[in-house]
Amino acid sequence: MIFCVMLQKTVRHKIVFSQPMGRLLAIDYGSKRTGIAVTDEMQIIASGLTTVDTKNLVPFLKTYCESELVELFLIGLPKQMNNELSESEPLILKFIKILKKEIPHISIERVDERFTSKMAFQTMIDSGLKKKQRKNKALVDKISATLILQSYLHNK
Repeated sequence: MIFCVMLQKTVRHKIVFSQPMGRLLAIDYGSKRTGIAVTDEMQIIASGLTTVDTKNLVPFLKTYCESELVELFLIGLPKQMNNELSESEPLILKFIKILKKEIPHISIERVDERFTSKMAFQTMIDSGLKKKQRKNKALVDKISATLILQSYLHNK
């Protein structure tokens, strides 16, 4: 007969809580609508959040940042095929200046957004959306913001 004797040991673990990570928030800025995407708290998953009328963007961001911990704003950098900035860049720079003034404690980084609208449209086709649903420009903007965020996470 074989007897097994189990010894119990009391092990004490020291639990260390680190500072929580803030979300990353990506912005696909447009003159009429702006797509917004965010990460989870662990900065692993990028998800489309919403599309906001651009005239309401700063108040929306202020309210969102009051309820969620945001570590970084990622704002699309629109470039043309020849690597020159697109005609929308002056509008984006004006927005960034306002954003820095209104929410100064959150850093801003720029992310190349070339092809995001085309990739967003292709994502809609690949996911089986009907033609009428693919005409929803707000959805394209939200998906584009998500692609900007995914690109940043991938290259991080």
